Amino acid sequence: MIKTIKFFAFVLIAAFFVGGCGDEPKKIVNKGGSTPCSEFTAQDPDKQRITVTKFLEQERNNDAPATNDGTTDAAIASIKLMCAAQANPDTPINKADLTGILVPK
Repeated sequence: MIKTIKFFAFVLIAAFFVGGCGDEPKKIVNKGGSTPCSEFTAQDPDKQRITVTKFLEQERNNDAPATNDGTTDAAIASIKLMCAAQANPDTPINKADLTGILVPK
């Protein structure tokens, strides 16, 4: 009887961990607009796209999902430019702007 209970407990725990291995962990780990420039610039292009898409959704208050209408590509290019010029690499991508070139944020 105890072996059966241990087996079912093991199965439940394993199902919990396996069930959490889909796309959801990417959304939980991804910080969107609060991602620091140093982290954003170190990401590969696919992760940058995910980060910027989440950032744009945050900016839109999740009312409208980010579409591939060129906005994402323009935002990625803009964020890369601003992050490259930031005096403080810890500046979140949602705060990166021209004033950060001269004054660390």
